[in-house]
Amino acid sequence: MNNNKPILSVKNLSIGFHTDSHYIQAVSHVSFDIYPGEIVGLVGESGSGKSVTAMSILRLIPMPPGSIKSGSIVYQDKDLLKIPVNSLKKIRGNRISMIFQEPMSALSPLHRIGKQLVEQQQFHQRIDKKSAWDQAKHQLQRVGIPDVDERMHNYPFQLSGGLQQRVMIAMAFMMQPDMIIADEPTTALDVTIQAQIFDCILEMKTNQTAILMITHDMGVVWNMCDRMMVMYASKIVEQGPVKEIFQKPAHPYTKGLLASIPSLIDTSKKLPVIPGQVPDMSNLPEGCAFFQRCPYCTSRCQEEIPPLISIAQNRHVACFMADTILSL
Repeated sequence: MNNNKPILSVKNLSIGFHTDSHYIQAVSHVSFDIYPGEIVGLVGESGSGKSVTAMSILRLIPMPPGSIKSGSIVYQDKDLLKIPVNSLKKIRGNRISMIFQEPMSALSPLHRIGKQLVEQQQFHQRIDKKSAWDQAKHQLQRVGIPDVDERMHNYPFQLSGGLQQRVMIAMAFMMQPDMIIADEPTTALDVTIQAQIFDCILEMKTNQTAILMITHDMGVVWNMCDRMMVMYASKIVEQGPVKEIFQKPAHPYTKGLLASIPSLIDTSKKLPVIPGQVPDMSNLPEGCAFFQRCPYCTSRCQEEIPPLISIAQNRHVACFMADTILSL
């Protein structure tokens, strides 16, 4: 157990979206802490609520149609869901940065790259334009962008998707934040640049920056993360240290995700598939949302929602059959 005070504490967070005909529960009673100098992985299928959880930290959920039904997100003794917008602007991109999954929608198409990087610094600190320009170039070089002098004068549309993503990562690193939210940060990058970015992230970790890493790549989780949280149908169903979960998953969904990792030793082995599909979030079944896909399902699973309970130090799972799964 980390005895330090968490840099971010999320408690009982529930978020939904109103459509013309339905209410969709995107995040349901989610709680977690993130501590300085640790990397926490957040994994799960598309639509499970990962990105909505991440974007809610900086109140980036459009309202309407989104609405926060309950919960708190505490950073430095301040509930980010309640502080004024002007106070939140001083935190966004400064003390808490975010690497967005879609850089084309996150960068301004009307301003050159250099101008955006300089303005970010001048908004948050007293710095002259030349110093901010030099610092921006340094950050672009750090994330592997070639021809930096030219790129500083480019508009985003003049860059490839991979280069845009690296600009976003440079912006996230710029202010040496307390925390970085990384939503699939290296999806558009080749493996060489991915390795370079991961080295930068690990360097930030040594400076006590906390990182929330949202990813579908279990290899990234294994190599980069200290702890992991598994989301399914708006809820966290398992969380704990990465090595412990990889060695002994306690939730059948986690077990299925880990079983689907390709083997480099036996390439002829057919990968197992989790049967069925994620349930309709506007019409969730009674009981556990995973029961229709679960090989361990009992009648209790179909009638009751399993709470997230502690099964060991720093290990939590929401499954009535956890003891059976761990014993296998």
